Amino acid sequence: MHISWLGGTAIRIQTKPADADITLLIDPYRPRTGAFPRSLAPHIALFTRGEKDAITLSGNPFVLSTPGECETKGVLISAVYGENADHLLVRFDAEGLSGAHLGLTKKPLTDTQLEIVGDVDILFLPIGAKDAYDAEEAVRVVNAVEPRIVIPIGFKSDIDPDAQTADAFLREMGVKADKPEPKIILKKKDLPQEETRVMLLQKE
Repeated sequence: MHISWLGGTAIRIQTKPADADITLLIDPYRPRTGAFPRSLAPHIALFTRGEKDAITLSGNPFVLSTPGECETKGVLISAVYGENADHLLVRFDAEGLSGAHLGLTKKPLTDTQLEIVGDVDILFLPIGAKDAYDAEEAVRVVNAVEPRIVIPIGFKSDIDPDAQTADAFLREMGVKADKPEPKIILKKKDLPQEETRVMLLQKE
């Protein structure tokens, strides 16, 4: 599974659940500033804040922007309401890996939400942005979800220059993250077994 960060809460995942490569895109919203693709051609697109203000999606992707559960192209997808009816939390399962994307939120997770996004391998955690978790709140969410890997999103980049960096979150977690990578490649066998690992992405 290959994971890259497009800035904000936008994530691109390339996975191969069967014989074909599948591109999963989460939150491809057009930013007000900074560099961002004008058009992408994913197989699957998931939206945590509805489809308004999204970039153009070429081809004929499967789109999910409402709560529910389905399987398409070998990827199992689940979505549950977040802090209100305009916000979703999404989960995907592919290649024996599970991931949860919380969108842009700073609310604690409820028991109902944790039934969907809890106990996953990878947590995409919004920090730094105005409407994202602060460092202490973010750590509480990590403790509730108990992921193997945390990938921060929503922090400072050229499309959100006013956001905070990931440094405060890293200090609160008590970890020193690896050097930010342009892409993270994960396999089930490589997941940490005893502790939660924080991995930083460079904005693509």
